[in-house]
Amino acid sequence: MLLATLVAQTGKVNSFDCGAGVDDEPRPIGQRAAISTQRRKWARAASGWEHHGMVGLSLVIDAVLAEAGPGPVGVAIDVGAGTGAVAVPLAAYAERVIALDVSRSMLDELEARAEREGVDNIEVRVAAIEEFDMEPASVDLVVSNYAVHHLLDRDKRAFVERVTTWLRPGGKLIIGDMMFGRGVTATDRAIIGNKVRIMLRRGPGGWWRLVKNGWRFATRTVERPISVEAWVALLRDAGLVAASGYRVVAEAAVVTAMQPVSPGVLPDTTR
Repeated sequence: MLLATLVAQTGKVNSFDCGAGVDDEPRPIGQRAAISTQRRKWARAASGWEHHGMVGLSLVIDAVLAEAGPGPVGVAIDVGAGTGAVAVPLAAYAERVIALDVSRSMLDELEARAEREGVDNIEVRVAAIEEFDMEPASVDLVVSNYAVHHLLDRDKRAFVERVTTWLRPGGKLIIGDMMFGRGVTATDRAIIGNKVRIMLRRGPGGWWRLVKNGWRFATRTVERPISVEAWVALLRDAGLVAASGYRVVAEAAVVTAMQPVSPGVLPDTTR
């Protein structure tokens, strides 16, 4: 049985519905709209998402897990955990995994999968990424797979800054996601052009997806990817070290960075 709540040694109780807000200030209208959109989207998609077949997505998941492993890991957080594609295998070499998602329905699917596989060290938290926070220096590993590209750009920066406070010395952040810019560079144009050609070859269904996703990308209402270089810059600006990134498939890449062991000392990255 997954742990529904966590009673910390401090005596505080962290419930499933973590309205664990970053602060008590009212959220901007744009952020409220983004959170509401994601909550509706993933509630609808939850029941079939575990069987969502996409070779590229599987390759990115494998890359994220390879960066996280082979362990052992103390406390890990999977941000935007969905149905557990990363959280469940990660639990095999983590002492504790906190699976965070905006959708209760997604986490229901994750719990069912974990129970089927005999995994009992995952705690689920229902909260938007923009609202979630942890105690300083309480986490060894933060991973996120295909989730943070949905954040507004200012919320991407705020997320990385919060993660920096969560990580213990030597802790690691790993992000696997859609990563390309607005078409300014040749790399961006190649990625966008490849996606357009794939959709066009799929006939009417692909044409509809092209129109729908093209609108989302152009208006940045749902899909808000940024480039690998932009992510690496965010990681460095937040004070993380050994920040780097590499492309896994045409549209997706992995970026990683670490919390310094001590000021001016790089962590050991040989594990």
